[in-house]
Amino acid sequence: MKMNSSSAWDAALLVLERLRASGHRALLAGGCVRDMLLEQPPKDYDIATSAKPEQVTAIFPGARHVGAKFGVVLVRRLHHDIEVATFRSDGSYSDGRRPDSVAFGTELEDARRRDFTINGLFYDPIEQRVIDHVGGGDDLSAKLLRTIGDPDLRFAEDHLRMLRAVRLASRLGFTIDPATAESIRRHAAELRAISAERIWMELERMLTAPTRAVAWTHLRSLGLRMYLASSWLGDGAKDEKIGRRLAELPSGTVSASLALSVALCDETPDSAVAIGRELRLSNRLNDDVRWFIRSLPSAARATELELAEVKELMAHSEWENLLELLRVVEITSTTKGAAFTAIQDRARAIPHDEISPAPFLCGEDALAMGVPPGPRIGEILSAVYRAQRNLEIRTRDEAAALAIRLFQLG
Repeated sequence: MKMNSSSAWDAALLVLERLRASGHRALLAGGCVRDMLLEQPPKDYDIATSAKPEQVTAIFPGARHVGAKFGVVLVRRLHHDIEVATFRSDGSYSDGRRPDSVAFGTELEDARRRDFTINGLFYDPIEQRVIDHVGGGDDLSAKLLRTIGDPDLRFAEDHLRMLRAVRLASRLGFTIDPATAESIRRHAAELRAISAERIWMELERMLTAPTRAVAWTHLRSLGLRMYLASSWLGDGAKDEKIGRRLAELPSGTVSASLALSVALCDETPDSAVAIGRELRLSNRLNDDVRWFIRSLPSAARATELELAEVKELMAHSEWENLLELLRVVEITSTTKGAAFTAIQDRARAIPHDEISPAPFLCGEDALAMGVPPGPRIGEILSAVYRAQRNLEIRTRDEAAALAIRLFQLG
């Protein structure tokens, strides 16, 4: 196992050693152990302990209870929050998401309550020893994702585990155990009971990751795709295209706006917005997706656009991603085109300071010319600015003359 020398690791060790010195058993637990065994840097370090929450806060007076019902306490050390959770077993799950009750228990019970074997490992950094009660070590070696115990029970307890299985398997490049995969297929419809925010949280992490195309394949093959959002209807041909487009995106992490637009670009703008609202996207993200889908047809006919139209596209904060979306759509299309190259060439020919130049005229100027207050001012200023971006006028005097002509024309 490759040891980490980060400050988060040092913080976790400080907390763990203090718990040990106070007479409690304490071990690193879950994903951090998995990642260390895979020689990947953990995002954070969690500790499982025999200490009860009140004992943890007695040892660390500044600690915060963040899940009192579940025995979870956050301890701040070296500018890092270390999650400390008491060994426990879980009661029934009536809502398909969280246990109705927990009982503080043993290390073995704590391992067996977890979702997947590779997440059920403990590590003792003092003795430098992996503690495996659930066969997670063998599954790591075999690159196999498998539930702890009966998969039907695991997924009935927490339906979101089905999406986590897809995310983990795709990110790690693991095979999903056949019994686990079949259980996901049986329980797929239960995603309907999960909040849209939780579904989007998992989906966003899948689609923005380098392994997004693999995740999409898993979602389809396991029957989860059709339950992501009721307004996002499954379509075999469309879904196949989405997979090809996701595979053509850059190999690294991409933005949520680009990834989602790749997945939704065959939808109408209104349909895409409806899907976004159902997934509880932020207003900003929903607006960006709408802009992508409305702008894609314009970008695809680059040679027909006015110079001002090209500049308007370039002025948007998502311009570079629009280019990438157009490239991906074009390269995966059965009818090859040259729109991406065309608009890229036109954009390269435009100096940066000419994309959104300061307008020659403002509202006060229009009022001074005798244009009465009201919507007409905005219409005239918009037309003048469009002419300015098109290089049809090049001075303030020319702009004023155009504004007067437009006003006189009514």
